[in-house]
Amino acid sequence: MKQIATFLLAAAVAGGALAQTANPTGQMRGRRPPQGAVVLFDGTDTSKWDKAWKVQDGAMVAGGGDIKTKQTFDNFQLHVEFKTPDMPDAKGQAKGNSGVYLQDLYEIQVLDSFGIADPGMGDCGAVYNQSAPLVNACRAANTWQTYDIIFRAARFGADGKMTAKPRVTVLQNNRVVQDNTEINGPTAGPSDLDGSKPGSLRLQDHGNAVSYRNIWIVPLPASGATHY
Repeated sequence: MKQIATFLLAAAVAGGALAQTANPTGQMRGRRPPQGAVVLFDGTDTSKWDKAWKVQDGAMVAGGGDIKTKQTFDNFQLHVEFKTPDMPDAKGQAKGNSGVYLQDLYEIQVLDSFGIADPGMGDCGAVYNQSAPLVNACRAANTWQTYDIIFRAARFGADGKMTAKPRVTVLQNNRVVQDNTEINGPTAGPSDLDGSKPGSLRLQDHGNAVSYRNIWIVPLPASGATHY
């Protein structure tokens, strides 16, 4: 997992700018999905989701409740771009709040945490209420940001008992904020879904107009080959 994070970081820094494309308004859409990726939102098409948020300037804007992908996933590499609204009079969890739920169970927090010197378990980049980000990698409100997430689902034995907890590595704006972090069960807003099965990607509507664009996912096998 650490090797994957290092590779992603190097690739993003070295090649990210070359892989960007402009939309009709001249804004940057972000990095193009690699071969084999499932494009979940390309700026216009919301058909991969159970319901649609409003699409504005090539981005989905949170409103009307959480949305989930129709397709389910377990082990994957995920790219998401997000922008929190400018809410200068709001504080804490009321300031640009949303979240990216992995397997419909585990939330990576989205929040306007720009400028916080010592981010906590409720700040942007956290595994919500479990693991604070290693560093504050946030950009200012109304600025596009990126999450690159590598998720390893929990492992279960033949008897149905968990043998290994899920793990996640998160790069926010090309900085590592979660390094192969073990997830200790569903986060706040838990689902009754079975963690041994693939689950949807869920984007949270927390009442704030957080925007999302350029969302793609690369499914990963549970393990590589055992031969040399």
